[in-house]
Amino acid sequence: MSETVAIRAVVITLSDGGYAGRRVDDSGAVLEGLLNELGAEYVERLLLPDEELLLSEKLVHYADHTSANLILTTGGTGLTSRDVTPEATKAAIDREAPGFAEAMRAASLTKTPHAMLSRAVSGLRGTTLIINFPGSPAACKEQFEVIRAALPHALEKLADLGGDCARPDV
Repeated sequence: MSETVAIRAVVITLSDGGYAGRRVDDSGAVLEGLLNELGAEYVERLLLPDEELLLSEKLVHYADHTSANLILTTGGTGLTSRDVTPEATKAAIDREAPGFAEAMRAASLTKTPHAMLSRAVSGLRGTTLIINFPGSPAACKEQFEVIRAALPHALEKLADLGGDCARPDV
């Protein structure tokens, strides 16, 4: 029988404009709301500038020194020189979990060819799953729906709980 693992999440928005107070963090709010709908026990939100080292340090901190088992980032996944979220994430993770980012990108490609500009990654640090989302609130919502059903089981597997992924628990 599969056990339920509480979702304890951190949502980190990367936005120079948001950090400087020139823009509202709508994407972070969307992800927080979706996590609450999914039944998250705890959600913390941060707003950071697009700084690779700062984000990498925060990812390591939350994965290693808090009870967070899920970190969602939003913003900084594109092609500009300030888009450093994938590099910061790669520096922080121990192992890749590419299926999340691949599925999100594939689903977005059915809506816009611009989805191929995303460099978002997903991976694991210890027992924490880290997934990059785009900076668009609408894209965050669309892409969250793609991975929603897999998140609870992924967190169970990270906690060494849950049944076989290929068949229902007996």
